[in-house]
Amino acid sequence: MPTLTIDGLPFHVEVEGRPDAPPLVLGNSLSSNLSMWDPQMPALLERYRVIRYDHRGHGRSAAPAGPYSMDRLGRDALGVMDALGIGRAHWCGLSMGGMTGMWLLTHAPHRIERAVLANTAAHMGPPELWNGRIRTATRGGMAALVDGTVQRWFKAGFPEREPALIERVREMILATPVAGYQGCCAAIRDMDQRESIRSIATPALVIIGAHDPATTPAAGQLIAERIRGARTVTLDAAHISNLEQPEAFTRAVVDFLR
Repeated sequence: MPTLTIDGLPFHVEVEGRPDAPPLVLGNSLSSNLSMWDPQMPALLERYRVIRYDHRGHGRSAAPAGPYSMDRLGRDALGVMDALGIGRAHWCGLSMGGMTGMWLLTHAPHRIERAVLANTAAHMGPPELWNGRIRTATRGGMAALVDGTVQRWFKAGFPEREPALIERVREMILATPVAGYQGCCAAIRDMDQRESIRSIATPALVIIGAHDPATTPAAGQLIAERIRGARTVTLDAAHISNLEQPEAFTRAVVDFLR
């Protein structure tokens, strides 16, 4: 579990797989950490050198006071790659990780071979939604947000069928530093990549959750329509589709990157 210094701050990074395998960087969602990718790791490690890191403000990475910006989150990702000597890699990001991926594809396209943009959006308004979540975190911490987050993340009935998984997810959300959550909320609030992604020419796969109330199917379709040649896969899931449909998600990623 190495720590890398990015922008003068410690970032938690895990690197696994053969050193000579193609590198694949994974970007986590808001309120999560790199462990969210655990179900995908066995299959990914058969083919790739997998780099997982906790976004700024999440997991074991630094959580400085915000607000943050999507530009800053994107430069953090480049900083991780630079620190590891990776010139070019595949990218797979979900939700905020997908937003970071779109920034990379528009600002550093030469660094990304292929990109998976899962359960994400190029714009998420209105601002008051994010300001409200920031205020809620100030008043009650992550405990005031965890129930609503789980409800958005998974289809109705799934938490009851998978209580052990949901308990781990709740622990992950509750462990997110409030300052980091608020900083990233501000980055998402202020983000609008709807026009900039028209310039993307990198091969991209957009994974959509058919029941996603957060980054809706319409938001995913907009991304796919504006990225030339983008492919789409729709899964029978809500927001965190890699946990709700792990086999289908992993198969879609491997088939596309391969």
